[in-house]
Amino acid sequence: MVVYFYPCLVATIICFMLLPFLHISATEGNDVGFSVNLIRKNSSHHGHVLPALRRLMEMELSAMEKTVSPQSPIYAYLGHYLMEVSIGTPPFKIYGIADTGSDLTWTSCVPCNKCYKQRNPIFDPQKSTSYRNISCDSKLCHKLDTGVCSPQKHCNYTYAYASAAITQGVLAQETITLSSTKGESVPLKGIVFGCGHNNTGGFNDREMGIIGLGGGPVSFISQIGSSFGGKRFSQCLVPFHTDVSVSSKMSLGKGSEVSGKGVVSTPLVAKQDKTPYFVTLLGISVGNTYLHFNGSSSQSVEKGNVFLDSGTPPTILPTQLYDRLVAQVRSEVAMKPVTNDLDLGPQLCYRTKNNLRGPVLTAHFEGGDVKLLPTQTFVSPKDGVFCLGFTNTSSDGGVYGNFAQSNYLIGFDLDRQVVSFKPMDCTKHK
Repeated sequence: MVVYFYPCLVATIICFMLLPFLHISATEGNDVGFSVNLIRKNSSHHGHVLPALRRLMEMELSAMEKTVSPQSPIYAYLGHYLMEVSIGTPPFKIYGIADTGSDLTWTSCVPCNKCYKQRNPIFDPQKSTSYRNISCDSKLCHKLDTGVCSPQKHCNYTYAYASAAITQGVLAQETITLSSTKGESVPLKGIVFGCGHNNTGGFNDREMGIIGLGGGPVSFISQIGSSFGGKRFSQCLVPFHTDVSVSSKMSLGKGSEVSGKGVVSTPLVAKQDKTPYFVTLLGISVGNTYLHFNGSSSQSVEKGNVFLDSGTPPTILPTQLYDRLVAQVRSEVAMKPVTNDLDLGPQLCYRTKNNLRGPVLTAHFEGGDVKLLPTQTFVSPKDGVFCLGFTNTSSDGGVYGNFAQSNYLIGFDLDRQVVSFKPMDCTKHK
């Protein structure tokens, strides 16, 4: 039976006009950390080791964990963020959309007759010595609810997104290799991924698949968390229209915690759907005007009413909040909006060669405020035009998109169930 997954709340929404399809990305624990197989302190095998030698070993391990941490470059391209990893043996480089709103990691595989056009070579599993198909009898097959048996007893899958983009193929295990803080390669063996043979939708030709960073059991973060000191990771997304040659870093495991001056933290809210990273948004301010999420401060806000999605460009708000936001922004911008450009649709846009000077928006999360400058709230779909990077939904909940996440170091700590924001120039984050 084919089951369609919709890793976002807005299955019926036409996404922001800049992008070919709406895609949600979810990420778990982004802490830098690298573990090695050493004898544990409480193991009977080293009872004879002198205390001084034991302390030396622990110091060396601690130093290694601080200096050898898995990372991945991230590049901005057409509203998405491409995460560079290598797959297979020998390593084959791919660029997948970093998506904290979905779980399955997949790439296009040979043969790929019904696939969107790609400029890079397609991964051929027959050329990898570490590729292993997953049997439909394996428990791994059932970690993904769409796993079904093929005539060859392989675990076939179908995974669909709200935009109607779909990947179909074989669930398999492979070695995925990341770089590290020391420039060394960090191979991760036995990672469950989708070898996609039928991939369709509005993907562009640079995108070779998706890196599923959500909170579900088959996500990349969930699979590697135990190897790197916990389910933690951090990301720093460069602003929209940053040159594709400029990258930032995603850090995984121990050491990726976001701390220090200016950090704002908000609790993750657990729900039945484990994939999205739900948080509570109390309201949004436009300048000094506070807009309550529900329209009235006397009405309590539902916990976990939005989720953070690196795979969705605009921030998506319930219509009642979105309409108030647009009206307030219009009242504070001393320019006439564009009204006669059919290419721009209903978005709030202004003709200007440079980005607007204001107003500053503030996202009021439970636990603290995150200020958003025009570079995070207005984007340019074409030369000489800047549009508000928000859209609306008939749903009661929303999505905090990647435009608003840019130029913040954001740490996802799934063990502590908290997300932390720290303002930063992500073009300089290495």
